[in-house]
Amino acid sequence: MGEAHERGERAERIEKIERVELVELECTVDRLITVRPDGYTVARVTEAETATATAVAGGELIAAGRALAGVQPGETVRLRGEWVSHAKYGTRFAVDSCEPAAPSSVRAIRLYLASGIVRGIGPKLAAAIVEAFGAQTLAVIDETPERLLEVNLIGPGRKDLIVDSWIAHKQVRELMVLLQGYGIGPGFAVKIYGEFGDSSAQIVAEDPYRLVEAVRGIGFTTADKIALASGIPEDSPVRARAAVLDRLDAAAAVSGHCFLPYASLLAAAVALLGQDQLLVRQAVDALAEQRRIVIDTGVGAGKAVYERRMWDRERRVADGLAGLAETKSDMPRAVLKRLDALEAGPHDLHPQQLDAVRMALTSTVSVLTGGPGCGKSRTVDTIAALVRAGGGKVTLAAPTGKAAKRLAQLTGHPAMTVHRLVADKKDGLDAGALFDDDPLYADLIVVDEASMLDVSLAAKLAAGLVPGCHLLLVGDEDQLPSIGAGRVLADLLRVPGIPHTRLTHVFRQAAGSSITTNAHLIRQGLPPVLHAAPGFWFEDCDDPAAVADRVVEIATDRIPAKHGVDHSQVQVLCPSRKGHTGTIEIGRRIQERLNPAVEGRPEHWSGAAVFRVGDAVTQIRNDYLKGRAGVFNGTTGTVTAINPEDRTLTVLTEDDESVAYDFDELEDLLHAYAISVHRSQGSEYPFVVAPITTESGGLLLRRALLYTLVTRARTSVILVGQRKALRLAVEVAGQPRNTGLAQRLVRALAGPDARAAESETLI
Repeated sequence: MGEAHERGERAERIEKIERVELVELECTVDRLITVRPDGYTVARVTEAETATATAVAGGELIAAGRALAGVQPGETVRLRGEWVSHAKYGTRFAVDSCEPAAPSSVRAIRLYLASGIVRGIGPKLAAAIVEAFGAQTLAVIDETPERLLEVNLIGPGRKDLIVDSWIAHKQVRELMVLLQGYGIGPGFAVKIYGEFGDSSAQIVAEDPYRLVEAVRGIGFTTADKIALASGIPEDSPVRARAAVLDRLDAAAAVSGHCFLPYASLLAAAVALLGQDQLLVRQAVDALAEQRRIVIDTGVGAGKAVYERRMWDRERRVADGLAGLAETKSDMPRAVLKRLDALEAGPHDLHPQQLDAVRMALTSTVSVLTGGPGCGKSRTVDTIAALVRAGGGKVTLAAPTGKAAKRLAQLTGHPAMTVHRLVADKKDGLDAGALFDDDPLYADLIVVDEASMLDVSLAAKLAAGLVPGCHLLLVGDEDQLPSIGAGRVLADLLRVPGIPHTRLTHVFRQAAGSSITTNAHLIRQGLPPVLHAAPGFWFEDCDDPAAVADRVVEIATDRIPAKHGVDHSQVQVLCPSRKGHTGTIEIGRRIQERLNPAVEGRPEHWSGAAVFRVGDAVTQIRNDYLKGRAGVFNGTTGTVTAINPEDRTLTVLTEDDESVAYDFDELEDLLHAYAISVHRSQGSEYPFVVAPITTESGGLLLRRALLYTLVTRARTSVILVGQRKALRLAVEVAGQPRNTGLAQRLVRALAGPDARAAESETLI
């Protein structure tokens, strides 16, 4: 939710709620109704038999509040708050505090064990255990777990699984209580325990800043809250070093920077700490001595401060590409003869395309760029066909699974992800399943959608290149840069020593498309033709809430009905995650329309997301060990099963592979009903619907974002929103990223002496 919207909601609640006495309830959580990203949770609960307060009719009640964040169905909790009467929602219990409690009734114990909280116990086994031990069930598991073997359905292996899971769950609950003492929501407890296990409580209490680097989702602010409450001084050097690392990490994760200028880093860390600049300078010096950061005077203007791994990655990209560019080509002579014949004989290639073909076949490193309709795919197909016809081997790759699949469809030949191409054999990825031997040993490697290459992935690629092969990077430099840090494609285009060809001629067939026409107008900073039916349409709407209503209606009702297509053919793309028109809220509303909750059907809440069978999901992180050959960022699929007993969720991926996810791994999945424009890169959809508003201040509205959004549509794109937001998106160029790759590559191509001088730029 946007801040203004949240303030409005709070004001509305204060106005409409009639306050009554403060009470304490002990309840069993039956079902989560909704969980907001800020942790505000609404749950249906049943008051325990031992509660002192009077239950509402039927013993069921609705509890709501941020203090409920992280609770799961089946848990027993002790709530403190007040009964409220709301004009819209009726009577509910407004929760001020929530503590885990041991289930005290037989019913509560059965629900608790049946919920899947304890691995290895499902509804049937929970009923059998409770029937055997009654109210003493939890004491038996706790104190005499060997007695579980008395239950007919439990053998030694199942007993050990239950006991191990029970111990872990107890420690997580204790960790929740510890975190609450620091004012930290309980949702982080599972993550912390997953990383540190039995040492979790000690780490939290004694070295909370370790959480920042080790636990996803915990930033400096959260760790700092714990540290200060634990007595760590505000001017502690440990705190200052953590702040410096946090600012570098945030610069990479949020803005895509590989480094920060020294002065900018100091200012950002000082603002975060609220301390004197001298303390931050000393922290930077200490981190440099520890080799955790690098201060480089040979990049940008002045001092550039890198996190060590980022600096190493930039150097590996520069050294690897320079090394390949300097090696003698191993391209078969037969290929070059076929190139000569192509140039001499009749052909239907544009001169720019022909230049690109010669470049790729005569240069060991080269770049091909151009907008939609300019013939990049046809050019790549021609290059690959010439190599194969001349007896050479071609490897096709792209940064994401969807992009690789699309490349394979366009060329008619197998393609793989870059991750799979460069993966270590120890990772268990069978790249040879698509090729006769190692795909890195090719005469030509083509990487499509190269604008998506971040410096981390590019470093792995550069390190694996074989001397003598040809590398062709293909992409559209005007699209959004990579999600990860860096701007590899744009940097290479700035290096004179790397040959590149820019295709600018728009072919007649593509020129007739309103999508292509408008994409090129946007790329030039010109306003698109708003009502260029049938391919491009803009609907005026000023109110963000109304924009969201219309986007959901168009995506779920109007397009499927008008064009007779399935919902899967329509993709909603959003510039931001938050607010009325963000991916979270619009995606939630589309899910409720297309795949609502059904009483008795399994579902699982992970944070503010609820997963149900039939949900469209997408992978957001590379996992080399999952599935047959890894599951990578951008892989999409459908949830096919949810098993509370095993605490697993199964996804059928776009590659027709069933992949199991532990409930603790669900942060690697996002619902795909509405996705960010960034995550849509490399993909193409028949129909695209997108909100365009200034709801978040317009900070994300940039030309590259709008251009990328529009070029994702194959048949039709419908924009809904404010004309001023559209105008802003067209007029505002993107923010530059701090990278040193171009300068490093220029030096690396200058020869050994220049490369040797690289170390002299370090402080």
